[in-house]
Amino acid sequence: MSYAPDGQQYQPYRPQGQSPQPPYGDQYGQPYGQQPYGSGGGQQQPPGRPQPPYGQQPQYEYPPQDHHDYQEQPEPPRRKSRGKRWVIAGATVLALAGIAALVMNHFEIPPFTDKGSAVSFGQPSAGGGKKNDAPQQAANSKMLMPTGPAADFKNSMTLPDGTHVAVTTLDGKKSGFKGKVWVWAPKEYNDPKFAKSGFPVMIALPGGAGYPSNYWMGTDLGLQTSISKWYAEGKSKPFILAMPVLNPAPDDKGIYWDGSDIPGQPKMGTWLTEDVPDLMKANFRTVKSRDGWAFMGSSTGGFAGLKAVLKHPDKFKAVIASGPDIVPDSSLWKGHDKEKAENNPEVLAKQLIDSKGPDVYLAFQVGDSENNKKTLPDVQKFIATYGNKGPVHAELRVIKGGQHNAKTYVPNMGEGPVQYISKVMEGPVE
Repeated sequence: MSYAPDGQQYQPYRPQGQSPQPPYGDQYGQPYGQQPYGSGGGQQQPPGRPQPPYGQQPQYEYPPQDHHDYQEQPEPPRRKSRGKRWVIAGATVLALAGIAALVMNHFEIPPFTDKGSAVSFGQPSAGGGKKNDAPQQAANSKMLMPTGPAADFKNSMTLPDGTHVAVTTLDGKKSGFKGKVWVWAPKEYNDPKFAKSGFPVMIALPGGAGYPSNYWMGTDLGLQTSISKWYAEGKSKPFILAMPVLNPAPDDKGIYWDGSDIPGQPKMGTWLTEDVPDLMKANFRTVKSRDGWAFMGSSTGGFAGLKAVLKHPDKFKAVIASGPDIVPDSSLWKGHDKEKAENNPEVLAKQLIDSKGPDVYLAFQVGDSENNKKTLPDVQKFIATYGNKGPVHAELRVIKGGQHNAKTYVPNMGEGPVQYISKVMEGPVE
């Protein structure tokens, strides 16, 4: 079943302190200074007379005074000097400009944001530079230099550490599918210390439709900042993230594609396992071998990543699958039993064990309060049947009180799953 974890909606990154404030008013909801006269318990206006505005003393009439009793009226206050008026005016203009800048940044309006700016990730911009300009690498190097051509990446958001989440539209040459891919590289990628190093890549897949955006690209779930934190703590590799759309269209009326090549449908399996990796190899310093390639995903994305690793163990080494489906269940498989079996993790795991294929590492995490009560027992049954037999290595983290929720999965990844796969993967490598 296609489930979309709660909390998946993308919330654009907002610097702290820019939330709009409610208008000020008294406890009755009236603007300050407009309370009814007498509401504060002061002197009441004599009956029959109109009530003056709040804050003014009631006026009473007295007999006319003799002109000899005339008292000189005080002088009106002096006007402020011209210099002071200019200072006040200037300060007001600056304050208004500052407020305008904050508002325009809040709504991501140029030039107060770098959203939409070109991002090259250290490579020549699209259409520029030559492949021969890249430094030559040794024949025995574990690192793969960017193969090109450079994609046209546009900044989607800038994180506090200066790194960027950028997006491009990928025209998949092998799948024939055209869609968006968001990417992020940790700050270490542009560190001169790692200038000749290839970095591991993690393809992060969302749950639900995964269209028209991939919710991992937003900063509200904290995946990017968590990877940087985990790397600093020695728990994780400094993964580059590739975050493609999962499906070719919205999840309408229960129709979804399982991240697979379903006959007669867009080839989403080829898109995820061929075109997206090719994009990353074209634009980043990566790891030549499968030791630098992994998937992670939630719900339907967890299924797609699990299936991809078991189906292509020669290309990918590990997966973190959170609250995943275990078997394909799209209604689009109807009439295609053979192809459905070829995309079934249970069938693929058995085949890998029987063929004594390459080792793969499957890190599952499931909440014990998932909305689909079958998720946890299904994962436990899969591990009992296929896990830790031959080349299939698996572990399960049960999240106490955890729900089918992306915000639950991210922090718990750092408590086991990301360490589990990082121990068997490589990168940065030269």
